[in-house]
Amino acid sequence: MAVPRVELTGKAAELLHSLEARHGPVMFHQSGGCCDGSAPMCYPRDEFRVGSADVLLGRVDADTPFWMSADQYEYWKHTHLTVDVVPGRGSGFSLEAPEGVRFLIRSRLLTDDEVLALAAEPPPATGAEFEG
Repeated sequence: MAVPRVELTGKAAELLHSLEARHGPVMFHQSGGCCDGSAPMCYPRDEFRVGSADVLLGRVDADTPFWMSADQYEYWKHTHLTVDVVPGRGSGFSLEAPEGVRFLIRSRLLTDDEVLALAAEPPPATGAEFEG
C-alpha cells in the first residue's frame, strides 16, 4: 500500500465538496512563494496549469490532485501534510477565499517506516509527465 504524503481533515473535505459542487473538479497547488504562497491554493482544475517541475504529492478525497512546486517539495519531502481549514480570509485567489475561511497545511515528519516505504516506490510524478 502506498504511503500517503497528503491528506485532508474532515472539515477540509467538507469544504472541498462544497467547492466542487459550485466549480466542478478542482486541484490544490502549493507554490512556496511569499505571503499566501506557502498555503495550499485551490483552483478549478482546468484553469491552472502546473509547471513541468511541479510535483504531484498525491490525490486527496479520491481524485483531487495536490501539486507542489519543486523547490517547496525539496523542503517538505520528509513530511506528511494534512490540509485543514481555519477561519480567516487568505490574500490569494484560492476558491475558498469568499467563504471567510482558508486552507492551511499542518505537517509532521514522516516516520522511519514511511520513509523506507516511500523509498521503495517510484518517485512522485511531475508536471512534465502530464504535458502535451
